[in-house]
Amino acid sequence: MKLTAIATMLALAATPLLADDDDTGFGAAGLLSGGNKEDLPPIILSAGEPLSSAPWELKSGTYYEFEIQGDGSQELALVGSEFFRAIWIDEIVVEGLEIRPLGLDSVEFDEAGEMEIGFIAIKPGSYYIKIPGTTGETQRLEITIE
Repeated sequence: MKLTAIATMLALAATPLLADDDDTGFGAAGLLSGGNKEDLPPIILSAGEPLSSAPWELKSGTYYEFEIQGDGSQELALVGSEFFRAIWIDEIVVEGLEIRPLGLDSVEFDEAGEMEIGFIAIKPGSYYIKIPGTTGETQRLEITIE
């Protein structure tokens, strides 16, 4: 009897009974792993030019990076508080300086420069980033998180 019980326990231990069917394959880094990262097209800040060529379709739980490129043609800002509250910002990089904010409401370029933002999309919904005080469709980037 004891021999049968031991043999059964050994057989069960060799079988992956508790296999995780939800394993995403992210590895030890989880959501921040390289396999979960996507690059988005840059946002261009230039007087009279469109912000982006197409809306962004994002997936909740995916890590994204994008650049904001200001050409210095005009002092321009971007606002999008609802969008910034629907994501978790990992870091903002400006000229090699890494900033890890708790939140963000807007960014502004007083002169030419670049900024890179890395984030995880969290809350599904429809959002936007736009140049404040503008009403034109090209001065607004529509964003959907699924």
